Amino acid sequence: MRIGLLTREYPPEVYGGGGAHVGNLVPRLRDLIDVDVHGYGDLVTDDPAHVHRHQWPAAVADANMALRALSVNAHMAARLGGVDLVHSHTWYTNLAGHLTKIMYNVPHVITAHSLEARRPWKAEQLDSGYGVSSWMEDTAYRGADAVIAVSEWMRGDVLECNPHLDPERVFVVRNGIDTEQFHPTEEREALVRYGIHQDRPLVLFVGRVSRQKGILPLLSAARRFNRDAQLVLCAGAPDTPGLSDEVAAAIDELRTMFDRVLWIPDLHDATVLRQLYAAATVFVCPSVYEPMGIVNLEAMACGTAVVAAEVGGIPEVVVPGETGVLVPYPQKNYAGALADSVNAVLDDPAWAAELGRAGRKRVEELFSWTDVARRTVDVYRGVLNGDGR
Repeated sequence: MRIGLLTREYPPEVYGGGGAHVGNLVPRLRDLIDVDVHGYGDLVTDDPAHVHRHQWPAAVADANMALRALSVNAHMAARLGGVDLVHSHTWYTNLAGHLTKIMYNVPHVITAHSLEARRPWKAEQLDSGYGVSSWMEDTAYRGADAVIAVSEWMRGDVLECNPHLDPERVFVVRNGIDTEQFHPTEEREALVRYGIHQDRPLVLFVGRVSRQKGILPLLSAARRFNRDAQLVLCAGAPDTPGLSDEVAAAIDELRTMFDRVLWIPDLHDATVLRQLYAAATVFVCPSVYEPMGIVNLEAMACGTAVVAAEVGGIPEVVVPGETGVLVPYPQKNYAGALADSVNAVLDDPAWAAELGRAGRKRVEELFSWTDVARRTVDVYRGVLNGDGR
């Protein structure tokens, strides 16, 4: 079985959960089947990934991102002859999967990491291109032979937004975590490097600078954090320059009343992230839309308590009172509720440690990338055999 796997993000150019998913899934898939990766990023010397972004013709080099993506999708489809099945990730490559299905008469499987219909703030990033990205995604879903949802919640959302889909062809395969890469550690070199105090409670955020990730409500909540706490934001890949400026201004304002704030942009070094996760008293995931949330798995794998928004697939990962605290969203005083929940964990270090131990145990038992790969191949085989899984 030869699979064409399509993705925007591929190591070393990973900035979000979709890229982390693909980067972890592909090596495990290759233990089972042949996989050709087609991505937007730079060619990695030890991986036979095909590169497409640098093939943009001059006519679209300065065009809206959605139109550039459309061009890349056509380029991908032109090079996918010979695969038995094509598997696309995110709207950035969904249409390439659909075109490949039509051109070469092969099945198309989509992994649903998010849905454009549920992310209206993308219009801030793509402008009128948001209509193009939505069309690309919708067209692909209408023709898909199977959809893999990364959570039960995501499966329900896929079916609600795509009532034409046969529910028998929408499967749930949750994200995984590499517990050998993310684990509790006493290493603290990264904290020294960034000037993070080891004798103060640490509140950690890891995510993109996006309205989706709830970073602005978090900065508002931080005004009420315990005075001895420090906040570290590993936040990069801003959706727009304007949003980056807005976040920078909010951080500057926060520092006038809560000066222990560190913003680390574009941090993707797993060794450094592991140290920060492990050193944190509490990890915060304030996302307002999150089909799964790999960062919660990373924090739990490092033995850290989690405070997260009760949205999307997060409740399938974080068990309230057992591995962390869930904060209902939306609510009128969301930032205040975030602050209260974070402070409750900060005020009880023994409870925080207990939540962290339970989180580590949960990810070890339930979230294996090897299992994700096996179940993904089961979907492939079911589609190719025409008999489901």
